Amino acid sequence: MKLYEFAPTPSCRRVSIFLNELDVDVERVQVNVREGENLSEEYLTKSINGKVPMLELDAGITLCESVAICRYFHEATPNRKHLFGETHLEVAQVEMWHRVVEFQGLYAAFQAFRNISGVYKDRETCVAEWGHESKARVEQFLPQLDARLAQSDYIATDALTIVDITGFIFVGVVEKALKIEVLPQYPNIARWFNQLAARPSFQ
Repeated sequence: MKLYEFAPTPSCRRVSIFLNELDVDVERVQVNVREGENLSEEYLTKSINGKVPMLELDAGITLCESVAICRYFHEATPNRKHLFGETHLEVAQVEMWHRVVEFQGLYAAFQAFRNISGVYKDRETCVAEWGHESKARVEQFLPQLDARLAQSDYIATDALTIVDITGFIFVGVVEKALKIEVLPQYPNIARWFNQLAARPSFQ
């Protein structure tokens, strides 16, 4: 089993934190997406989307998309973490909040960074106006996230779930890549973020 990744990317970091929480170790293969290694013919024969991370099982089956990879390990590894929720209600709450945090937060942040910076302009069309609109949507979402964390220690349920991992990655992208000072402005996000940052699995 091999996990193909480019460690600095947010999606690969999400999987790494998830595996740390499960105490799972897997062989890693670095794929430099900045240099376009993920676009090679060899890689594309294995990857549906040509992105990282990608998990290659011993039988040759491959899985793409970070959440799908996390779910595979969650189901394949005996654990009591319940990172996708424990009860039927919690599973639904995790699904709900995960979609909210991804669509209104993380994906918007990705679009803002990629279109404003033009980091991948050699392989995609970058539209600066869309980047700035996406950044504005991120700024509109942050108060909603802070309000939720005023009500709960974690985003989706009373315990750590994959939604918190995604949210943590989101805030990191917003602060570092978009240069938005989140923690000084939003005390509930700051409390939650610093609490997660202190966990060994997030370091």
